[in-house]
Amino acid sequence: MPAIRLFGLPTDINSSFERGAAAGPAAIRAALWSDRGNMASELGPEIGAEVAFTDDGDLPLTEDTARDDAAIRRHVTMLHEDGEVPLAIGGDHAVTFPLVEAAATCFGPVNILHFDAHPDLYDDFSGNPRSHASPFARICEAGHAKRLVQVGIRTLTGHCREQADRFGVEIVPMACFTPDAVPVLEGPLYISIDLDGLDPSAAPGVAHPEPGGLTVREMLAILHKQTAPIVGADIVELHPGRDIGGVTAILGAKLVRELAALIDRNGPCQD
Repeated sequence: MPAIRLFGLPTDINSSFERGAAAGPAAIRAALWSDRGNMASELGPEIGAEVAFTDDGDLPLTEDTARDDAAIRRHVTMLHEDGEVPLAIGGDHAVTFPLVEAAATCFGPVNILHFDAHPDLYDDFSGNPRSHASPFARICEAGHAKRLVQVGIRTLTGHCREQADRFGVEIVPMACFTPDAVPVLEGPLYISIDLDGLDPSAAPGVAHPEPGGLTVREMLAILHKQTAPIVGADIVELHPGRDIGGVTAILGAKLVRELAALIDRNGPCQD
């Protein structure tokens, strides 16, 4: 089974409205290793004991986007060459572009399961084409996504609707939502979780809370039914300054465990 390598991406230079997500990796890591909980997953195995798992700490990012993108690509490529699976914690959602770019370089275009309140498909946002509101536009125009399925979207602007049509993005509507509406994707599979895809009642520690989101149980049900080999995943947009009692960080840590167990269960990608 593949070894899972956790690493943090403490950057929010491409955030709009309010910065704070750079502190996300430290908060998730503190919750993950806290004696408040343990490393068991809902799929059964215990992370670190029955699932090979290493925490590599944070990458030394510089807030120079081009340099940071290159550093992220190098790190992910190195892990893939060693047969390991990267699990990144951010940081704002802009980091998903180099993460997916590296995966697609190693495996070819990937299928992406993307949880978010926002589609992040802006051609540019406030003049920044690398904004955290734009990573999936960059991913799609570069041909890195074989299929992009977005879940939790409830802020679809006219521009982003046009972008979704342009790129053939599949958006699962939140109205009358059930986990059964989300397809089971083929591999190689990449999973990107923006914590604001969840309802703010479950994940208040985000910069852009949007009512009417997914429950934790709905997100877990969608994740657990995915059976394809996973070549990478990220959990982004935790803003500890907006959190309440650390509940969003604790949720981020739980998602680390569940993703690690899912990566292990689904097995390696045969490229």
